[in-house]
Amino acid sequence: MSDGIMSKAATMEIPISSNGDTGSLPEDDGLEQDLQQVMVSGPNLNETSIVSGGYGGTAEGIIPTSTIKGSGLHQPHPSPAVGGEEVVRGIAVEKFDIVKKWGINTYKCTKQLISERFGRGSRTVDLELETQIELLRETKRKYECVLQLARALTNHFYSLVQTQHALGDAFADLSQKSPELQEEFGYNAETQKLLCKNGETLLGAVNFFVSSINTLVNKTMEDTLMTVKQYETARLEYDAYRTDLEELSMGPRDASTLCRLDAAQSQFQSHKDKYEKLRADVAIKLKFLEENKIKVMHKQLLLFHNAISAYFAGNQQQLEQTLKQFNIKLKTPGAEKPSWLEEQ
Repeated sequence: MSDGIMSKAATMEIPISSNGDTGSLPEDDGLEQDLQQVMVSGPNLNETSIVSGGYGGTAEGIIPTSTIKGSGLHQPHPSPAVGGEEVVRGIAVEKFDIVKKWGINTYKCTKQLISERFGRGSRTVDLELETQIELLRETKRKYECVLQLARALTNHFYSLVQTQHALGDAFADLSQKSPELQEEFGYNAETQKLLCKNGETLLGAVNFFVSSINTLVNKTMEDTLMTVKQYETARLEYDAYRTDLEELSMGPRDASTLCRLDAAQSQFQSHKDKYEKLRADVAIKLKFLEENKIKVMHKQLLLFHNAISAYFAGNQQQLEQTLKQFNIKLKTPGAEKPSWLEEQ
């Protein structure tokens, strides 16, 4: 039993000092946010879940219990449907068990969280994995900044292209109405139209860049961070039940204590398996995310550089070639959406 408690494959327990400092580890979010995360997963007292979930679990198979309110307070009227009363009683008992399990689990996790924050407990830390997670969060923040700036560039450049289009139309109109300046207005109109055409081509490339970065940040990275949150929840549960088991192991060994110790060992093993599984899932997702990020950004940065360089060099041919190289198709103004038969 002691081997099962002390074994920590790639992890280690980091004792928390009296002031809550974890040394080189980054501090967690505020205590209030952590407590809210612990309490947010509470069951709805007006509903009963067939599959009971622990702290952070999900509720599935909800059965409304509004029809059984007061069943434990008033004597039911005599009815021949005895089987229906048994079903109602069974649902009420199951509801009570779910609330009881959730309350015990939430209490243990809250106790562990407060103990960590005030330096009276220890937490399990995988230093390598924690470093990778913090790096991912920092990378996501920087990529969000790039995405915001790229969107701003797109909006400003779109306004520029629209202004050039309107200016070209104005020059063309004046060339028809001013014979003495027809030539001057004419070539200025042609210049603005050419700039407008090249600007629309560049906008297509920049929009593709923005779309790809948005997918990487708000879908791929966010999916990995959701798994990280599940891992952090499992880590807190694992440490809570580990601490509970250690406290029981140091107590007296009578018959009742041995029974509680066996139950605690079983719960500890269950949460340990869940924690180790999610730790492995996070490690795999972080590895695949890094590979995917390098592949995507290599392509998008090359596209962005070539398109911007070609536009400001006035090289229309190179600009169009860049879009063909990355298989970017511009939407023709006024083009109708193909029918569903054409899309098949």
